[in-house]
Amino acid sequence: MTKNNGAITVLTISLGCPKNRVDTERLIGSLGTDMRPVEEVAAADLVLINTCGFIEPAVEESVSTILETVQDMEELSGDRPVLAVAGCLVSRYGGDLKDEMPEVDLWLSTDELEKWPDMVEKTLGRKADSSLPRNLSTGPGYAYLKVSEGCSHDCRFCTIPSIRGAHKSRPVDFLAEEAAKLVGEGVPELIIVGQDSTHYGSDLGLKHGLQQLLERLLPLPGLEWLRVMYLYPAGLTETLLSFLRDAGKPFLPYFDIPLQHAHPEVLSAMGRPFARDPNKVIDRVRKYFPEAALRTTFIVGYPGETDEHFQHLMDFVERTRFHHLGVFPYWPEDGTPAASMNNQVPDEVKTERRDALMELQASISGEIMAGYVGEKLPVLVEKPSPEWPGLFTGRTWFQAPEVDGITYVSAEPGVELVPGAIVEAEIEQAKTYDLVGLV
Repeated sequence: MTKNNGAITVLTISLGCPKNRVDTERLIGSLGTDMRPVEEVAAADLVLINTCGFIEPAVEESVSTILETVQDMEELSGDRPVLAVAGCLVSRYGGDLKDEMPEVDLWLSTDELEKWPDMVEKTLGRKADSSLPRNLSTGPGYAYLKVSEGCSHDCRFCTIPSIRGAHKSRPVDFLAEEAAKLVGEGVPELIIVGQDSTHYGSDLGLKHGLQQLLERLLPLPGLEWLRVMYLYPAGLTETLLSFLRDAGKPFLPYFDIPLQHAHPEVLSAMGRPFARDPNKVIDRVRKYFPEAALRTTFIVGYPGETDEHFQHLMDFVERTRFHHLGVFPYWPEDGTPAASMNNQVPDEVKTERRDALMELQASISGEIMAGYVGEKLPVLVEKPSPEWPGLFTGRTWFQAPEVDGITYVSAEPGVELVPGAIVEAEIEQAKTYDLVGLV
């Protein structure tokens, strides 16, 4: 029996990356239009936890979330909901988890993504339909478009290929149809995600797969912004960049390029699939997009990383001036070649290096943000801010959701701000990572 007059009530907890979020949205959408989201275990017929298992901190967060949810269920006086655990943690440790957590009713591995609706249907005794639209969880402003599964690169520190399998692109027609539905529902920004977006279509026999996909997406009526994440350096060719420059709007000149390091010896030790000099790809992007906003991620403390290697990275960051930067201490993950390498770096050194690099980036980001004061920028309004009435949070074109800073906007009397709308705001104040503007 359901807890809401026949409608199924669902509590979802989606951990990890946006690709996980899309998987969650698709599964919840398959439950039909009478599905009702809830925020408490006691009100749920189904609790879905979509986990991350990429690195040790993510594994710990996922396990902790499952155990806390089990405890909440044990405290219920009435019927307990069905507990489903999905995602990368299941793919990585499924057998062990089933023995250690018998309270979980359903385990959903990423190698069975297409079967998830049927598996949930069987457990709930309720019909699911994988052809139904996604149940968006990102608000009215944006939606992710996941273009591929898995990864075929052999980076020595990474668990993704063993968890998600080899790179597998979704068909162009499928993605174009999904994108058209999302934009048709009023979503102004689409964000392309995949483990390596530049690799899209290679397994489908497409020579310029990402370009062919973008040719289908860019003309969609109502699409205001198109952002592409996870652009591997080797895939940012002269051909692709020339196409993007000529395409113009709604493509945003925002380049998320996961470099991971700057020193050629460290990059070689990592087994990164591109030329060893990251300056080349930065120069190539800025040749076609002088105004580009650059985002990247780095790993510090990789086995064998010396003080000289790290200083080389610091100098590269200072010279390049990224808009946004993420830094992660290296984690020796079981089953990866890097975990058994010699010259492992002490944890305290990793932490020191991460803090030093983030301190440098904070200074750079603050200077870049200050440069926008007095300018008028487009801002996608997202939601009211709890700080005070009339203030909204949003993002300008060089701010991706969840990973970058935000732009606070308020309006002159008589002007209404609506979530999902793109407005022009004059930037009045800059913080280290955020902006404040007036419409």
